[in-house]
Amino acid sequence: MMDEGTELSLTIAQIVQRLKATNLHSQIERQAKECLHRPEIQLESLKEDVRNFLKASGWERKLQNAVYRELHVNWEKRILKSLNSMCTELGVPLARKRPAVEQKELTNKWNEMGTDEPDLSRFRPVYAPKDFLEVLISLRNPNHDSSEEASAKSHWGLIQVPLHDRDIPQMREAYSELSLTTGQLGIDDHTHVPPDLFESEHILIGKKVVNEQDSAAAQQYSRQGCPTGLRADLWALVLNSTNEPEDVMHYEQLKAGVIHHDLLVDNLIYKDVKLTASNDDYYFVFEDFLYQVLLCFSRDTAVLEHFSYNSATPPKSYIQGKVGVEEFAVVYPPNGVIPFHGFSMYVAPLCFLYNEPSKLYSVFREMYVRYFFRLHSVSSSTSGIVSLCLQFERLLQTHLPQLFYHLREIGAQPLRIAFKWMVRAFSGYLSTDQLLLLWDRILGYDSLEIVAVLAAAVFAFRAENLMEVTSLTSAEAVLADLSTLKVMPLIQIFLFATVI
Repeated sequence: MMDEGTELSLTIAQIVQRLKATNLHSQIERQAKECLHRPEIQLESLKEDVRNFLKASGWERKLQNAVYRELHVNWEKRILKSLNSMCTELGVPLARKRPAVEQKELTNKWNEMGTDEPDLSRFRPVYAPKDFLEVLISLRNPNHDSSEEASAKSHWGLIQVPLHDRDIPQMREAYSELSLTTGQLGIDDHTHVPPDLFESEHILIGKKVVNEQDSAAAQQYSRQGCPTGLRADLWALVLNSTNEPEDVMHYEQLKAGVIHHDLLVDNLIYKDVKLTASNDDYYFVFEDFLYQVLLCFSRDTAVLEHFSYNSATPPKSYIQGKVGVEEFAVVYPPNGVIPFHGFSMYVAPLCFLYNEPSKLYSVFREMYVRYFFRLHSVSSSTSGIVSLCLQFERLLQTHLPQLFYHLREIGAQPLRIAFKWMVRAFSGYLSTDQLLLLWDRILGYDSLEIVAVLAAAVFAFRAENLMEVTSLTSAEAVLADLSTLKVMPLIQIFLFATVI
């Protein structure tokens, strides 16, 4: 198998080859030939002119997106190859119709699937977050000359693509509702607002927002945190998840699909729940809900709609047709999403809010197609995982350069530790009440950027201890337990009390 660097080089070569057939290539070639006959033109200035031309014409962005798309396609191929290999090795089909007896048995135990103990020892997660990180590290912009960076700090991190990211002054403006002088749920003491007065008034406003069924108002309200008793209704409002009769019917249809057909990915879902949520002190009680939601999710073709605004394409596999009919390609699994290690943790926190499976399912699906898919897709989106990684590294390098340099020198690149937090939006790492306060702000600002801010804030909070460590293992030990952290004080201090 090719390593990521070789694969990326081939991808860029393919894009350049296709570029030769475009008008852009002809324009650049003509302009270059004209410049060669002018003695005052230097090679370096010519390079700069070409880069400026690409940027001004919008082709730099197109090239960048093409690289991301190709990289993600190659990554999806690797995942699918791993899935097909497992299928062949284990002699298990990608999909099969369940016998009538098995259908009846599954129907009877639908609400008690957690009591089932299938033999999952032969199944393994298709990939883990650390595998995906290696793909992101290999990402490069073909039009970016890193040797000309003004600051050597740009080379400290693992992500080497020139995406736009915001500095702290810009963030202070964007997240003004999180300032030190504004009341926040999730902070015990407020400088200018008595806690009990703010909370009681905030709850009254929240009830009014819910009664008026105003989605925009619910989103704005969530920026200061949602009261526990109103959070489920407020989130459903923000996500426009109404749980109408047709939503319940859709869930029941998906459930019927699970009962009638068995998919290979079902075993990956079972395995993931057993490895993660079932071993978590907060979420093990929701094991049945997790199976119900995730098995239905894998069959939901409506999820495919998110590929229309995603740089990725749904994975396809070949299914043998009827006798005498050749194999044909189909999207597999039907929703286009192959679960990875930790995927079930996107659902687990929502189980605290919704005890009706169809409602839980509806909210999770909306959360996924708006936010979570971006955490495991290669794209240039400001809420995408590439941007979040870059934002995290830039914040840390800019405001804690000594810490960043120290960790890098001992072989403990900060992103290698923080990536697992970010790819799960901190689910499974924070206590549930703190995680829900974080997700309030994700919905409130309609962005995952706050996840990168919190990751940097965690390093800032543990900076003193981290400066003493001498290895990656000891750095990971310092950051192993985040369950006692308070999210909002960390974010507020990092954004609004950091000396710029």
